[in-house]
Amino acid sequence: MKNSIKQIVPFAIALVLLTTACKNAKENEKVVDTKTIENIVPENLKWSERMMLSEIERFPEATKLDFSDKPRWTYTPGLVLSACARVYEQTNNQKYYDYIYDYANTLIDSTGTIDTYKLSNQNLDMIKSGDVLLFLYPKTKEDRFLKAMETLNAQLESQPKTSDGGYWHKKIYPNQMWLDGLYMAEPFHTHYARDYVNDPVKTEKIYNDVVLQFDLIQKHSKDEKTGLLYHGWDESKEQKWANKETGNSQHFWSRGMGWYGMAMVDVLDFLPENHPGREKIIKYLNQYAEAITNVQDESGLWWQVLDQGNREGNYLEATGTSMFTYTFAKGVRKGYLPEKFLEVANKAYTGLIDNLISVEENGIVNLNKCCAVAGLGGNPYRDGSYEYYTNEPIRSNDPKGTGPFIMASLELNK
Repeated sequence: MKNSIKQIVPFAIALVLLTTACKNAKENEKVVDTKTIENIVPENLKWSERMMLSEIERFPEATKLDFSDKPRWTYTPGLVLSACARVYEQTNNQKYYDYIYDYANTLIDSTGTIDTYKLSNQNLDMIKSGDVLLFLYPKTKEDRFLKAMETLNAQLESQPKTSDGGYWHKKIYPNQMWLDGLYMAEPFHTHYARDYVNDPVKTEKIYNDVVLQFDLIQKHSKDEKTGLLYHGWDESKEQKWANKETGNSQHFWSRGMGWYGMAMVDVLDFLPENHPGREKIIKYLNQYAEAITNVQDESGLWWQVLDQGNREGNYLEATGTSMFTYTFAKGVRKGYLPEKFLEVANKAYTGLIDNLISVEENGIVNLNKCCAVAGLGGNPYRDGSYEYYTNEPIRSNDPKGTGPFIMASLELNK
């Protein structure tokens, strides 16, 4: 019996020691696990910085914003970097400036030639990244950035037009004006004319031409019943997507209307106070704001096809909602819109945060339910039908949403 006890005691001690060691090991493992989740984006920052830092983490090279595998001069980096410039101006954080500079530095050579850009394509989308140069040139005085701006302005001076003076959206889309084009080209054109065209006659001509684009979109694309604007207008009425009587596309697309709203509030930053076009654009903006508010969902968000509500396949979409939020918030702050539209903007912003923003354990912020892309015509052919708009890919963190979300966050100081 004594021998049995002698054998059991060491075994029991060993078992206790082993159990304790396992327990300690597990506790140590837990400590190690929590340390491996690095907080990349601090949660005590405002949403504008949190989203901008998240974008930099997702796309360390600014030239590859928009999920690109190669550097590209295109409108989406220009949109996010315009937002980044505003964050930089608020924070004076060198990281944001360096991110913007990297884009222009990579794509513009010593002669001012823009890599991957072709003036001969006459594509309005390519003008948007000119805003990056308008930000950088006064700070750097690098001649190559000025030359690149001059190239973009030269494109606008030679852009093909409809019979009444409306810019074609692209050379490959003849006779067509799209809502998108006003945001892509007009803020740059107005800003460039104000600061870099040293001929009062030429400057005035550009201002008049810019205002004309808004006049024509209102004339051709606005639906008198709802106040909403159709995505595209084909003067020739030859496109399959075009109404044979009006030339308009079939539907009111959320982001198309979003582009147009942002175009109005941004152009007004540069159009002189005494230019008669200002009052017209402010009038258009007020009509627009009423029409957009009428189709806002109870959640505060807006639908992909604006006036189709809960129709099967439709969804509450992030990019258009972010753009409307920015447009209303800025419009009120600048005195273009009545105070009541700030309530609309705040409701929309709350809707975004509650429904479409998610935050990862490491602090990275995501904007979900973004329509990836939508257009008209082309190959494969985009027919502008309800089914077309609701079946285009949906993804998170599309720059056409993150950029306006950052700008809306700044306007609302959230």
